[in-house]
This record gives sequence, structure tokens and C-alpha cells, in this order.
Amino acid sequence: MDSSRITLRPYKSTDADDVLSWASDDRITRSTHFSTLTSKEDALNFIDKSSIPWRRSICIDDRSIGMVVARPGSGDDRCRAEIGYVLGVEYWGQGITPVAVKMAIPLILDEFPEIVRLQALSNAEHKASHRVLEKAGFIKDGMFRKYLYFKGEIKGVVLYSFLSTDPIIPS
Repeated sequence: MDSSRITLRPYKSTDADDVLSWASDDRITRSTHFSTLTSKEDALNFIDKSSIPWRRSICIDDRSIGMVVARPGSGDDRCRAEIGYVLGVEYWGQGITPVAVKMAIPLILDEFPEIVRLQALSNAEHKASHRVLEKAGFIKDGMFRKYLYFKGEIKGVVLYSFLSTDPIIPS
């Protein structure tokens, strides 16, 4: 995939059909914090009513194919944010997500200058997600066994981090 075709931008209501095409796939939503979308109305609500403080659509040629999100902490936790991402199944394995995550890092750090640590909790069994984070320059900090109750199961997670002083790896 030519990385010059990959962009990040805020969602638009005209993205509803594209969002529905990837967010209606159970293979994607099984590892996300949102439920599988089943209608265009669901997609419009997803676009318009998100409570996530920082969210950008991953686009190929301005067509939404996924997203990158960041949830900054508050109070004493304002020095860090949790980052997450999702990509449509037809685009898996093409190197798009690491590029999008690398693109998001400076945007998040610029918008929230108090953040010194971006972190991701990745399902311990989701090796592809680990590779995304490592390719984007995140460092594996450790593993938490039986850490997170998620969609009916207790999961182990691997903690990755990227510090504001870390170099961004060129794409």
C-alpha cells in the first residue's frame, strides 16, 4: 500500500456507509469497545455521538476504512493517554495500521501537550496488534495476566508505551 494514500481526519456524516462496511463485521468488533453496527442509523450515531476525546478516521483516498482513538487521562493521570485502533478486514496485513498509528502520535501529543506517555493495552492473544504497535515504535512494557474483563471473558493484556521523547519511526 502506498502510504501517501493513507490519511487521518475527523469523521463526517457522509462516512456512514463506509463506517457501516467495517464496523458491522464481528471479526473487528470482537476486540473493540463498541458493539457491532447493524444499520446506517447505528453508523450515524457512532459518528455523531462518540464520547471519545480524540478520534480520527483512517482513510484511503478519503474513504473511511477504520479509526485511531486516544483517551487522555485526567487529574493526576493527565500525563498519559490510551491509544487504540481498528481497521476494516479487507485492509488487514497491508501495513496501513502502523502507518496510521505513527501519523496519530504527533497529532495527539500536539493536541494534548500534557501527555508524556501514550499506552496501549493489547489482548495477549492478538499478535497482529502487537506487531502494529511495535512497527509504530511502541515498546513492550510487560504483560498482565487475567487483567481485563472484556465481552464476557477475563483476558490477559500486553502493555505497550510510546513516550513523548521517543523518536517517531519514519514510514
